[in-house]
Amino acid sequence: MRILLGKVMLVVLILGLAPYVNANTDTELATPIPTPKDIRLMTVSELEMAGDASRAIRNFHEAIRYFQEALRQDRRNASIYNKLGLAQVADGDDSAARRSFERALRLRPDYPDALNNLGVIHYRQRRLSSAEMNFRRAIALEDTRAAFHVNLGVSQFNQRKIEQSMRSYARALELDPETLWRSSSAGVAAQMSSPEDRGRFYFELARVQAQRGALEDTLRCLQLAKENGYHRLTDVYRDQLFSLLWEDERLHEIVALPVA
Repeated sequence: MRILLGKVMLVVLILGLAPYVNANTDTELATPIPTPKDIRLMTVSELEMAGDASRAIRNFHEAIRYFQEALRQDRRNASIYNKLGLAQVADGDDSAARRSFERALRLRPDYPDALNNLGVIHYRQRRLSSAEMNFRRAIALEDTRAAFHVNLGVSQFNQRKIEQSMRSYARALELDPETLWRSSSAGVAAQMSSPEDRGRFYFELARVQAQRGALEDTLRCLQLAKENGYHRLTDVYRDQLFSLLWEDERLHEIVALPVA
């Protein structure tokens, strides 16, 4: 069985982009980028569109310039602070991004994207309880975003809240069955660091998929658990959740039948 996915991602999604993802909020526009000499003559709207266009082609340094100039003219624009933060993350400056997301939230405390994005920064800084709090706040404002539930699940898993984590993933999959396999070209991703953690994660996720009756995805997750060195794969033959697969040759290719 050939599996193409190898990462567990914590995704900051602002769709129109993409994952790990969901209703269009801050849309990227394919806008021609003006020459630098024109920047001071541009309106806030023009600067925002130029920043979007620069970010779309991964010219994050230029995107930052345009968003910062837009904010010089309009210091109370929460959406542009959020976009500036995304460009700063992509440019490798998490500290600046955190300040931008926090400023967006001071201006607009009920901004779910900025809450989610700040949660990702906290996650990357290993401030896991703060990350979880921000993901929960984002979900309270917009429960139907699968990415928010994925992010919450990752933060919980890394705090060893395994059952809570899998409930969060189950909700994400209920909202979007493909959310875990979709990739984003413009999100912020953080991965679980150790293969052991990834292996355990994929095994637990296989149980969630089996409970949903998604057998193809169950096999997919078990293969990923194997690739990450999970050492208790034979538990599939003792767990009734996997019983529909016990006679499936595809499962036997992943996990050999135990010797009688």
